[in-house]
Amino acid sequence: MNDIPSWGRYGELRPHELAALRACAPAAYLPWGGLTRHGPHLPLGLDTIVAEAVAERAVRRTGGVVLPAVTWPLALPHPGESLGLSAATLRAMLAESLAALARNGWRVVVVISGHYSPGHELLLIDAAEQALADHNLLVLAVPPLALVDDDMLDHGALWESSVLLALRPDLIKMEALGAGPLDPLNGPVVGRDPRGAASASLGNSVLTLAVERIGSAVERLLATGDPAPLQALYARRRERYQSLTARYGDDLEALTAAWWQEMTGGSAAASRPPEAG
Repeated sequence: MNDIPSWGRYGELRPHELAALRACAPAAYLPWGGLTRHGPHLPLGLDTIVAEAVAERAVRRTGGVVLPAVTWPLALPHPGESLGLSAATLRAMLAESLAALARNGWRVVVVISGHYSPGHELLLIDAAEQALADHNLLVLAVPPLALVDDDMLDHGALWESSVLLALRPDLIKMEALGAGPLDPLNGPVVGRDPRGAASASLGNSVLTLAVERIGSAVERLLATGDPAPLQALYARRRERYQSLTARYGDDLEALTAAWWQEMTGGSAAASRPPEAG
């Protein structure tokens, strides 16, 4: 069989191709996006567009497969536009999805989370740690830009706008932001003003860095099978949200609602480096 590709989209592969890819590079990429408002200038599917693009770029480096994207994040308080699910439903989806991949022989699963509110990311971390304990499955679940710089995790602002300019410039309408000050309550755009600063070249630069770091991490996991780097990463990510979990514990819906109110509730909150996707 000399027609085996070095990577593939799961749904487009024939059985012998899937088996050969898994034997060579047992890494499965799961893009996790959403349908969420990011301001008047960006499409609702931004998170999914970014997650799919990063997954496809990374799998070309490491080998393996890309699964169809999931577009259901933990719900954010954007009524009328954004779609999301409860924490309980998402926990079950994640647990069963990862268990199925483990049963089918995948050793490394990469959940590329285009959506990255604290509650959503904590759900992914919980699921990744549980999959390691239950199935010895190595799960890298992370927002792609988090491996570059946490300050790039904005919401509809400089970095998300630049990334979309690199990927789908036809979908961004910067003029929709108008000329006045950004208002996170009406945007919701939280982070550095993208007007006059966002660019495709900036987006391509950070995408290249993100793919490089994800690819390197996956290659190490495939080569060593050592979960220690994942455990260290998740400990650092949890520490980032410690003040929220101290107040709300495992109530991730309340945690997310409170965090969003803080992020959009005033100039002091809006000026902090945001953590939303």
